[in-house]
Amino acid sequence: MARATSSIASNVKSVQERIARAAARADRKAGEIVVVAASKTFPAEAIRAAYDAGIRAFGENRVQEWESKQAELADIKPSWHLIGHLQSNKARRASRLFDWIDSVDDAELAVKLDDAAGEANEWLAVLLEVRIDPTETKSGVAQVDLPALAEAIVQMPHLQLRGLMAIPPFCDAPRDARPYFRRLRRLRDDLEQSLQRPLPELSMGMSHDFEIAIEEGATQVRIGSAIFGERRAK
Repeated sequence: MARATSSIASNVKSVQERIARAAARADRKAGEIVVVAASKTFPAEAIRAAYDAGIRAFGENRVQEWESKQAELADIKPSWHLIGHLQSNKARRASRLFDWIDSVDDAELAVKLDDAAGEANEWLAVLLEVRIDPTETKSGVAQVDLPALAEAIVQMPHLQLRGLMAIPPFCDAPRDARPYFRRLRRLRDDLEQSLQRPLPELSMGMSHDFEIAIEEGATQVRIGSAIFGERRAK
């Protein structure tokens, strides 16, 4: 694991340098951008190595997988994000395990998260996942339904709506993702006006295209392989 730990530290440094250059191109500060290290399928030791290298936010895709790692990492205190699709029947477990739920996409799920957080007398930071590619049928709220969902969530006392998240279609050339990132930023800006409240977070961009996302206003980038290396095929 020592070699892997050294590699992760080097990768984190490289990602931070790339973030700084992208931020400079957009006349932004690198400190405005949070790296959410996407640690799906990687062991607790890899997460600890990234934490030791300076990463302070981690994203997991599945409730069960994070439960299996949690005990080994109880002594570190980054922010834990659920970045994968969450089924409403797992909302209670997710609310106990994560600080952020970045993939809220329907009102039923939001109500269950709010109820669970209320029972614990806590609040959860949430992002709304938007289906930014209209040809896709995967998870995410449709753009036409986004305002109504946002209006509902801001009335829930134990959820704090922080912004939007989206996953654009994979583009061979990272620059081809730019219109999707730009569209998400505009949707966020429109929501801020209609809700009359700030929504500071835009979670967009992954290892392949995060520099373009930063140029278009990303405040959180979800980076897996550029930090941890390629995932092994199952």
